[in-house]
Amino acid sequence: MVKIYTKVGDKGYTKQVTGKMVPKYDLQIEALGAIDELDSWLGYCVTKLSVESVQLKPELIEIQRNLYLLQADLVVKSRHELTQDLTSQMERRIDELVELVEPIKAFILPGGRDAGASLQYARTLARRAERRIAELNEHQEAVADEIMQYLNRLSDYLFELARYANQLDGYAEIESKKISE
Repeated sequence: MVKIYTKVGDKGYTKQVTGKMVPKYDLQIEALGAIDELDSWLGYCVTKLSVESVQLKPELIEIQRNLYLLQADLVVKSRHELTQDLTSQMERRIDELVELVEPIKAFILPGGRDAGASLQYARTLARRAERRIAELNEHQEAVADEIMQYLNRLSDYLFELARYANQLDGYAEIESKKISE
């Protein structure tokens, strides 16, 4: 039996892939944690898909897989699995989604049915992960441009996917500004 606990981190430090011990608040560890949080939440989003929106499951699982590639690329500098092509594919999908949903006339409140609301929250987690990786890039170690671009697009993608999920589930978006009656 393999034990899940190692006790290595019992004193607030963790071991990087290089073997170097760093505090658990190290910028790389924070960035990896933010990606892990987003990836886990996307797994939750999959469970919230309705019969009408279950068609989105394969693309969400693909995004989860891409996030694993992103984490590996952050840790092992010689890896470059997350490519510009993945960002370009996401841009094409964003463009498709924009065509499938009603045009936005005003800011909307995040929310909706289960799938759409959980995807809106995923969007905020993607932005947080992007901020953590930007901080890592700025203050500790260079991050590949492909990673920064992918994360920047990911939150836009999740926004449009949330809108599409809500549309599939028959939810009418609510504008952020109260309309006078």
